[in-house]
Amino acid sequence: MKKPTTLPLSTRFEAAPPAEHDAVRASPPTSRFQSLDLLATLVAVVAADGAVLYANTALEDALGMSRRSITGSRLQDCFTEPTLLQSALSGARGNEFAALRYDTWLKRATHEPLPVHVVVAQTEVPGEVIVELLPLELQTRQEREERLIDQAQANKELIRNLAHEIKNPLGGIRGAAQLLQMELESKELIEYTQVIIHEADRLQSLVDRLLAPHRRPHVVGDVNIHEVCERVRSLIVAEFPRGLKVVRDYDISIPEFRGDREQLIQAVLNIAHNAAQALGERIAAGDGQIILRTRVGRQVTFGKQRYRLALELHVIDNGPGVPDSIKDRIFFPLVSGRDGGSGLGLTLAQTFVQQHHGLIECESVPGHTDFKLLIPLP
Repeated sequence: MKKPTTLPLSTRFEAAPPAEHDAVRASPPTSRFQSLDLLATLVAVVAADGAVLYANTALEDALGMSRRSITGSRLQDCFTEPTLLQSALSGARGNEFAALRYDTWLKRATHEPLPVHVVVAQTEVPGEVIVELLPLELQTRQEREERLIDQAQANKELIRNLAHEIKNPLGGIRGAAQLLQMELESKELIEYTQVIIHEADRLQSLVDRLLAPHRRPHVVGDVNIHEVCERVRSLIVAEFPRGLKVVRDYDISIPEFRGDREQLIQAVLNIAHNAAQALGERIAAGDGQIILRTRVGRQVTFGKQRYRLALELHVIDNGPGVPDSIKDRIFFPLVSGRDGGSGLGLTLAQTFVQQHHGLIECESVPGHTDFKLLIPLP
């Protein structure tokens, strides 16, 4: 871990007398702290000795403890290296800095310690310190999400422009081949024109698939995500009746939400179908498995926005995993890890989910690939 570093002191604070420190600790949390619950980062307001005066919702979730349990406890006891925070609070008492930053690990009740970047700063109230914790994995995840969103927007513009550029001359090529075929008498030459017409039709079909998400109207209605999952499950089981087990792991408390049912079915089906095709060897051995899992995420941040509730739909398979060579490009159009694949399934799935203000993430290692669809809930 990095050693604590101090930032230049831009404003001097007068040290509060001990009695004032006691008054700060004794006073109950006020409404001025409630806005901290809107933040995605973990925040605690503490007295100069580390006693917690207020913990926001994100910190409650991270620690797996209620605000009532956290309030009054020593915040430094929540870290694997408590002396770092003790030193920071001592510096705050002595007005040695305006803000201090360092990296450490936050202990959690039911999970492994969480790596965090800690920012310790004085407030306008003497004897009161605000401690902000930024999960290092959250920062990395947000950067990855921003890249995915920018990438999807660029893909959409590229697909739309490219498809239109291809479509116009394609019609002319097909028409010219048909006219030429009418003038020919040789069967061998007619076969050549038929090849041209057939390939033109194939390219036309590909262009139509590229443009489909942008042409089709967004039909909004009440969506039960488990009806979507059951539809996808029935289609996958019908296509792969042997050697593949499709497991349901549903949270039935998830409410209905407004969305386009058919688009969501297509998005989940594209992902599940890709998973089933990647499980070829497992299915042949009789132990292929896909899990459809639904959960509710609380106080979730994605797409640069924070949502009180969000649907988490996981499509998990036990296949070989996404090849390392395309991991960063799996949502690009025409990129496929399978011979003969069109490379459009995940691109269209991402487009459909983004039309619901959501996002698709992927984590993959050999034996476990997890595509997670995130969609805001009301």
